[in-house]
Order: sequence, then C-alpha cells, then structure tokens
Amino acid sequence: MKKILVIFGVLLLLCGCGKESKDNVIKDFKNSVNNIKSYKITGNMEISNDEETFTYSLESYYLKDNYYKVILVNQTNNHEQIILKDNEDIYVITPSLNKSFKFQSEWPGNSSQAYLLGNLLKDIENDVNTEIETKDNGYILKTKVNYPNNNELSYQKIYLDNDKKIEKVEVYNNKDIVKIKVTFDKVDLKAGLKKDDFKLSDYVKEEEPSTNNEANNETNCSGSGCQTEESKKTSTIDSILYPLYIPSNTYLTSSEKVDTEIGNRVILTFSGDKNFVLIEEPTIANTSMEIVPVYGEPLLLTETIGALSASSLSWDNNNVSYYLASTELTVDEMQLIANSLGNSTIVASTK
Repeated sequence: MKKILVIFGVLLLLCGCGKESKDNVIKDFKNSVNNIKSYKITGNMEISNDEETFTYSLESYYLKDNYYKVILVNQTNNHEQIILKDNEDIYVITPSLNKSFKFQSEWPGNSSQAYLLGNLLKDIENDVNTEIETKDNGYILKTKVNYPNNNELSYQKIYLDNDKKIEKVEVYNNKDIVKIKVTFDKVDLKAGLKKDDFKLSDYVKEEEPSTNNEANNETNCSGSGCQTEESKKTSTIDSILYPLYIPSNTYLTSSEKVDTEIGNRVILTFSGDKNFVLIEEPTIANTSMEIVPVYGEPLLLTETIGALSASSLSWDNNNVSYYLASTELTVDEMQLIANSLGNSTIVASTK
C-alpha cells in the first residue's frame, strides 16, 4: 500500500499537478499590476475583419495617476497615430498631419483594452467566472470583455508565463474567431517614466521660418503680381471611394463634388432604412497643430483610429479625411461602413 501511495505521488508530479490554483495565479498577477508605478510595453497588434488582417507595431506607456501613451504604426502604410492621456485630457494625434482630436471621456477605464495591463486586470476582476487553463510553460485566463462600441467582441484569452508575466492577448467574437491579437515582445514594469513623457507638445511640428530670399521677395515685390500671403497647399480626390458595406434597404441617392480652399470635397448621400451622409476630402498636413474637439470616444478601426461622437464618426486614412454622419446608424454599422472604405472605386448600390 505504501508503495502504491509513493507511485501515485510521483504520477501527480509528472502530470504537472503542482501548478498553482486559479486564485493564486490571479492574486500574483493582480499584485504585480497594482505595484507598478510606470511601465513600457512593446509588441504587435493584429486586427482582423472578414477578409484582411492589419498589423500594427505597438508601444504602450503608463504612469501611475492616470497617464497613458499608446503609439500605433500601421505596418501596411506606415500611418502613425498616438493616443495620449495626460491625467485629464485625451488626444488622438496624427503626427504626419500635425492634427489631433481632443476628447473629454473616461477612456481607457470605460472599456476593455488588450494592450493595457490595468484594463486586463479589471476584466479578470469583473468576471467571477474567469476560467484558467494550465499549460507546460504558463497559464491561459479566459474572461469576458467590455467593448461598448463593438458588440461583436465577446471574450478574451490572456496568456501568462510561469512567472505570471504577460505574453499575449487574443480577443474573440461570438463565433470564436480571433479579431484582435496583441503579442508582447518586451514588458518593462520599472520604466521610470515621468509626467514630462506624456506631453502633447512633443508631437507638435512648428512651421519653419521663411528664408532670407523669401523675405526679400515679399519686401521687394510690387504691382498686381505681388503676393505676400503664403500659398496654400491644395489637393484633390480623383476617384470617389464608396463603402463596400451599406445597411440593407439603403441606397446611394446623390453624389456631389464641391470645390474647397484645399481642393475638393465629395458628399455622398444615402437614403432608405438607414439614412446617412459620407463626406470625403483630401488630407493636408497643417503648418501648426490643429486640435479638433470631440464630445465622444476614440474608436479603433481596422486601419486607423477614429473619433466617435453621438451621431458621427471622423477619421483619416490613405490621404483622405472622412466624416460620416447619421442619427439612425448604430455604432456597429458606422464601424462596418468605415472599415469597408479603402483604396477601392467599386460603385455602391444606387437607386
């Protein structure tokens, strides 16, 4: 009998039953996150729609007392955007355009965020049915997620190594398909960050002063040909971009091009069960930082970050600025329309 007990004990060890309990794993992860004063994370994020996967390089910074900075660079077109929170104000900055949306919102505390450690811990704590799976080199925690602006996302898997350090997060829809995947390459939990690392001014491009020749030309010119004002850059949209997704029983009813100071603007009107207007115009880099106030939330699209308000969505992508307005579309429908726009000139349904 004694020999049998010894053999049984050896089998327990060989089976990996020495793994820690769910409560201990969560407790250790919680203590690790709560003790952080600042961190820096680098990695990659993949966002998938039904046909394509878009990859971003990711840098995520955090400083205790509500300071955040997330740098995302689209690996397809090198489009860089920065989400910056300096205790109170929230900005989504596009450095190449010298432009920023400014928000008054509860971000990031009002939703799940797969690349922020505090939000992952919050999801674990909010789900009393958090599941844990042990593996040879660590643990997998499965929790519900809270994405108020994306009802498609249902749950996530958080991958930890044996030391409870984060490795990867996968966010799934209700069909068990991975829609967002964040892979953590390097996690520095003692980054030594300061408030000065979260300044909007670090991303403001100042206009270069005029050269002496330009100044002399402005001073000496005379007659009707003399121009003292700086010439404005202009650009035009050569091809109208139509959404490949349109709500059922909704049709394109008018398409209009109008001239503007920077080129032209396209106004597309859709009517039917879900009326909406889509405006497109070329993006022009500003000579000084343009800050656009938005009463809403940053919204992560497949190729960019947009600005969502109660009845509109604004975003910049592939040298085009978009503005989608409707009192009838849901947020999910706005996202589908926005994500279906790209370098395509396929004509939408008309009637």
